[in-house]
Amino acid sequence: MPTLSEHINVYGTALQVLKDKGYQLWFEPETRIYRAERDGWDFAAHTPCGLLGVVAIFEHRQPTKYEEYWWRKEEVDELALPHEPRPYNSVLATQGRGPRPPRHE
Repeated sequence: MPTLSEHINVYGTALQVLKDKGYQLWFEPETRIYRAERDGWDFAAHTPCGLLGVVAIFEHRQPTKYEEYWWRKEEVDELALPHEPRPYNSVLATQGRGPRPPRHE
């Protein structure tokens, strides 16, 4: 079990994080899209967690002006990701709250 994953019970927290960061938030019921805006930069996603994710890209890249594809960075090929993680100790397991993830050595 991961320590956190995208789920409907995380949506309120994701929206509160965005609000705490100073974004105005709204939901468009016709399209079922969540929206955020701050300082003229606006964002859209199908879920609050997705919205927090695209805002995180913006905050990581810190553009000073709009340019086409301003968010692009050398990209990780999602098809080339490993199918298993390197061995690690989950905080859930180290704090006695869950099973240890399988070790793949």
